[in-house]
Amino acid sequence: MITRFAPSPTGPLHLGHAWAAMVADDFGTMLLRIEDIDRQRSKPEWEAAIYDDLRWLGLDWPRPVMRQTERMAAYDAALDQLWSDGLLYPCKCRRRDILAAASAPQEGAPLLGPDGVVYPGTCRNASRAGSRPEGVALRLDAGAIGDLAWRERDTPRRMNGATFRETIGDVVVARRDFGTSYHLSVVVDDAVQGIDLVTRGADLAEATPVHVALQRLLRLPTPNYHHHDLVRDGAGRRLAKRDDARAIASYRDAGWSADALQARLRESRIAP
Repeated sequence: MITRFAPSPTGPLHLGHAWAAMVADDFGTMLLRIEDIDRQRSKPEWEAAIYDDLRWLGLDWPRPVMRQTERMAAYDAALDQLWSDGLLYPCKCRRRDILAAASAPQEGAPLLGPDGVVYPGTCRNASRAGSRPEGVALRLDAGAIGDLAWRERDTPRRMNGATFRETIGDVVVARRDFGTSYHLSVVVDDAVQGIDLVTRGADLAEATPVHVALQRLLRLPTPNYHHHDLVRDGAGRRLAKRDDARAIASYRDAGWSADALQARLRESRIAP
């Protein structure tokens, strides 16, 4: 199978990244993708460190490596298609506006989806006429989402359109600062790279219906999915990018061998 490991070069890779790369490599040919659409936080030195860490772990990948900043034309084309189909609308709301609207007394407690508070639809009636606007956030109209189906390895998964609208809502598919979004970019990239199996952490499982919906609307294939368990610290917290103490490089510098570190992660997903 064709799998992929897709880190962002915004800090050091930690043990959770090592485990994610190992899982992808275990299942087949692992493609490496650099998800650097966050240009402000992405740094060349962190990208170079990704290659060093993966090579030290004993992993390899086909060349050339895909970098998302070189793929903006493909994302623009996908957004143009969705806009032409009447599936997007511009949104001027800020996070505080969304939280305030969703927290109004008549709304009850705000629902949380894969991107935080489920959008209450404030800008849904914005004009969709003319060409696709640039420099603004664009949301996907969840009213166009029908019943969805995909596979988590060999297990069928489903979500009906009503549940999507209630629990996920109108997600952002183009951010005003990026010109695209994580959701849109990974869907377009997985398709062009021919990914058979998407392996990623269980914390991203709730984003899968969004990706399946975009695949259907963009008429792209839906790969199989496998959401693996996460590496956690001794207190049970999942590792974060800011946890430099669990960086792969710190274990290498402390004298760990790659084989020993891999064995520890396979035996237990608790960071030493």
